[in-house]
Amino acid sequence: MKVLAIHGSPRTIRSATRTLAGYVLEGAAEEGAETEMVDLTDLQVTPCTACEGCTLNGICVYDDDVPGLLARMEEADAIVLASPVYIDNITGQMKVFFDRLADAIHCQRLAGKYGCSVATTHESGGPEVTAYLDHMLNYLGVVSVGRVHVVTRGKADALDPVAPSARALGKKLAGAVASGYSDPDQEAVILDNRNYFRAMIEENRDFRPDEYDRWVRLGWIR
Repeated sequence: MKVLAIHGSPRTIRSATRTLAGYVLEGAAEEGAETEMVDLTDLQVTPCTACEGCTLNGICVYDDDVPGLLARMEEADAIVLASPVYIDNITGQMKVFFDRLADAIHCQRLAGKYGCSVATTHESGGPEVTAYLDHMLNYLGVVSVGRVHVVTRGKADALDPVAPSARALGKKLAGAVASGYSDPDQEAVILDNRNYFRAMIEENRDFRPDEYDRWVRLGWIR
């Protein structure tokens, strides 16, 4: 079992969000998971230019670190998305990365996985940002098992009271991988998304027969 956390703060190891996500990973590790933390700012992530090249052949025109990270996401059983709140939203680093996942979304490359969302904020926006991160997980076909956010107000010890619940979220995430987890509301959203994206797969059948065949094998196209 592997749990991969993707952390979007430019502060890297000095980030409170990274620490909070680390608690989630610790909880998953206590349940036997192999864990990994990726700092987006350590990677080269080129902004998407909407050329739609990936739609035609599944290959981005940019030779950077995104394909490798996506491969690691596909290999993982669970995904943790973590971002601090910057002006009531995710960081620019995280948003640029999300924009590069358009083809993974359309093809539902991460369907069947579980995830959770993590955020820290000085004052406001925590619930909204974790909700958006969960929304992104659902776009990717991933079911979220929960969220955790902390209002720090700049205090170094603000994370301490939340550490047990963050570890509990990690344990819940690992448990979902091991035993399954169902959320009918999220599953309905994921199904609606898949039904919408199916038209793209069918339209590009001649360009991407392997992807079309994958959808047929999974029973998503009949």
